[in-house]
Amino acid sequence: MKLVIGDKNYSSWSMRPWVLMKHFGIPFEEIGVPLGEPDTRASILKHSPSGKVPCLILDDRTSVWESVAIMETLAERFPNAPLWPGDAAARAHARSVCAEMHAGFAELRTNMWMNIRASFSGKGATPGALADIARIDALWSACVDTYGGPFLFGEFGIADAMYAPVVMRFNTWKPALSEAAAAYARRVTDSPAVQAWIADALRETHVIDYYETCA
Repeated sequence: MKLVIGDKNYSSWSMRPWVLMKHFGIPFEEIGVPLGEPDTRASILKHSPSGKVPCLILDDRTSVWESVAIMETLAERFPNAPLWPGDAAARAHARSVCAEMHAGFAELRTNMWMNIRASFSGKGATPGALADIARIDALWSACVDTYGGPFLFGEFGIADAMYAPVVMRFNTWKPALSEAAAAYARRVTDSPAVQAWIADALRETHVIDYYETCA
């Protein structure tokens, strides 16, 4: 399999399946495409019909795009890996929080973008972004409390991969979090697959100008 991704410093959607596959030892070839360049879309279209990353290439005939679709496909192809919780009720809950991440939190995305190499402490805190942060904090805290941690549904899985880029945003922008949410964010940051992604992001030199400043 091949996974087409954007810059590790900026591409939050690319991070999700990459971290999941690395965590579970699912082998893949990585194809990186620098974002924000004149030929970026054309380069991605060679692999993904949406013109966006990530895209998982299963074989010469089959590609899967959109992070949620990629993760569901991986769960089907690797049923012995606990990508989703084993319990049906917990699995339904995990799918719900993943769908909420996929469809929501627009203010957070707009005002606190992912830039692992940057530090924008105390900035980006619009009322809408703060409301999104409060919801995420409550969601993380409730999941860890309900399922006992250390991750959202016990062991690291799809839900944690979906929220890993949010953790990266919080590391950069440093909004106030409850102790439970802050502890969860530290555990995600310290997990080996996320550490590997961060290390690669720190080694990158490509810059997207509009992600590098914060008024």
